[in-house]
Amino acid sequence: MSYSTRIDYILHLADNALILGHRNSEWTGHGPILEQDIALSNIALDLIGQARNFYQYAARLINETPADQPTQGPGNRFSVQSGSSFPSTLLKAGAEVTEDSLAYLRDGWDYRNCLLAEQANGDWAKTILRQFFFSAYQFYLYEELQHSQDTELAAISEKSFKEVSYHLRWSSEWVIRLGDGTAESHNRMGKALGDLWKFTGELFLPATYEQSLAAEAIAVDLLSIQPKWEEKVREILEEAQFPVLVATPAAAPSRVISAGRLTPIAARKKAPGCRQEEKKADIPNSWAMSWQKCNSCKELIPDANGKHNTTYNR
Repeated sequence: MSYSTRIDYILHLADNALILGHRNSEWTGHGPILEQDIALSNIALDLIGQARNFYQYAARLINETPADQPTQGPGNRFSVQSGSSFPSTLLKAGAEVTEDSLAYLRDGWDYRNCLLAEQANGDWAKTILRQFFFSAYQFYLYEELQHSQDTELAAISEKSFKEVSYHLRWSSEWVIRLGDGTAESHNRMGKALGDLWKFTGELFLPATYEQSLAAEAIAVDLLSIQPKWEEKVREILEEAQFPVLVATPAAAPSRVISAGRLTPIAARKKAPGCRQEEKKADIPNSWAMSWQKCNSCKELIPDANGKHNTTYNR
């Protein structure tokens, strides 16, 4: 096991918690009722606390990386310099990597979070469903990660599991309340389901560092927890009056994984007067930094080869 592989995995866990925590924090002061405003704000704090624990661990590993550790390969943004494994453009002579530099000083493409975590809040129903999907995933992930051969990962997961248990219970109750409530709340939950379901398949598509660490009993085999997640989601959606056959997408509709790198593949019909052959839907801001836009519809467009000129790194 290389240091960089373990650091990648820890950053993936941290980024998921940080991004979703920040999304939830946008509701502070804007919740439908005071009690639930506070509840979601507390969930945001829990997630950011989890991210801090992971970032602190990753920072320590980066600062302690032996000088003889190899880099991850050509084009890798992590390079071993002065005993650190960190984007070299942010390294200063003698400076140590900290949780803050990991959380706030990386470029957008260096974040490894799942796309579900960064989806816009939308209305209350969409925020609730996003939290439910992700809390169910974290619940079974941390349940297994408590038994990791990495004792620090196991300890962080044990603490986080208690928090996520509440997150899952709270979000499940709200999914049922909205789905089995008024016609308006049911329709809003149905729209949220249509918007978010396509991002759930990615939760169980392992990147290369997850595969290698799972073989060493350090990370979780995502395929082993997928049936539990699907059963939980089926149970709650049926109670919320959405009787569907729950089967996560075989591949994430918005990106594919190849050697740990991800590229967007989702497409929709072109707009009237648009000069591009196809338009890309639901593109994260982190992908858009160097793409051109169509003069007609302002959508991001492929390059001359029909491909986007950036990739997204998980």
